[in-house]
Parts: sequence; structure tokens; C-alpha cells
Amino acid sequence: MKILAVCGMGLGSGLLLRMQAEKALRQLGLKADVEVSDIGSARAAAQTADLILTTAELAEQIGQVKPPIVTIRNFIDLNEMVEKLRSALPGGQA
Repeated sequence: MKILAVCGMGLGSGLLLRMQAEKALRQLGLKADVEVSDIGSARAAAQTADLILTTAELAEQIGQVKPPIVTIRNFIDLNEMVEKLRSALPGGQA
């Protein structure tokens, strides 16, 4: 499984989003590759992703893509990340 963490420039907040997603996946007992993308590359990168994590604002900019987009309000809130991944991923109900 591949998760795409999308931020504006593909740097700071994207890396934070990736680290929190990786922690949440471990907590859920799930495995996935989490890659970071900037908003300019997100639509192309989405073609090979199973899920996208980003903010609501950037989700609007990404538009309609094949994988589901999960919006995260607080990148440092691990509980939010766990709950949203639990709801969005197969096997996340464990």
C-alpha cells in the first residue's frame, strides 16, 4: 500500500505528516509506504497511490483523483491521524 502525504512545497509539513502517518500505521499494526509530494506534483503522484493525506485546502487544489483523500486538520495530533487512517484503510478496523 502507498500513501501520499501532500503539502505545499513537499518539505516541512509534508515530512511531519509522513512521520505522524507512520506512527499511526504502527499503532494500527498496518504497513504502508508513505511518500511526500508537493502540491504541484500531487495529481501525477496520485496515479500510483492508494490514499492521499493532506489539508482540506490542498485537497480542493488536488481535485478529483482515483485514491481517496483524507484531510488532516492538526498534523501533530496523533489521535486524529489514527482515527482517520482507521476509517480509511482496509484492515484499519483492527
